[in-house]
Amino acid sequence: MSEIRVGVIDDHPLFREGVIHTLQSEPEIEVVGSGESAQDAIRLAREFAPDVIVLDLNMPGGGLDAVEAIKAVQPKIATLILTVVADGEWVRTAIQKGAKGYILKGVGGSELVRVVRAVARGDSYVSPTLAADLLAGTDKRATVPTGEPYPFSQLTPREEQILFQIGHGLSNKEIASKLYISEKTVKHYVTGVLLKLRVRNRVEAALAISHRGMASRFLEPQS
Repeated sequence: MSEIRVGVIDDHPLFREGVIHTLQSEPEIEVVGSGESAQDAIRLAREFAPDVIVLDLNMPGGGLDAVEAIKAVQPKIATLILTVVADGEWVRTAIQKGAKGYILKGVGGSELVRVVRAVARGDSYVSPTLAADLLAGTDKRATVPTGEPYPFSQLTPREEQILFQIGHGLSNKEIASKLYISEKTVKHYVTGVLLKLRVRNRVEAALAISHRGMASRFLEPQS
């Protein structure tokens, strides 16, 4: 199994050491550096270019500024926000600035490892509770970059089912199990959904259905 190189940035030493210990216990994960500030995160990105940097929002220099700076200097690094801030607007901002994932500090060790693996291979991830909040909606009109509404009408009933599950933070494997189809088939549908909605990743697809009026449409998957 290929090695995943990770950096950990948090200004609480005890918590930071706990995260490092959890990740280091996995044979395919190597923690290559750590720190406590945005400056440390940027330095780590420049010097070690890890696959993933796990970082807090509320730290000296600001987590969001660190995400943006890392994206600028090392765009291939996946940044994963690990925070106590459970707020949809912060999630949107973090993703817009380039974060690949956003999870809450109450997450268990095994879940943290799973998410680190996911963002390392290029997936995007938001904690299911936050994804559900996004589904519950805002009054803001979600649009594609051209300013036009997301083309939900182009989705087939099965694609709407897939989008519903994406919005609740499920992985391809979990969606396959829930809908009794193969993981390969799910991947095919996910690709179609992203193309039709003109979004770049699963998180942006989940954000898209926070469009006013779309939440109720996706309360239950269609059969």
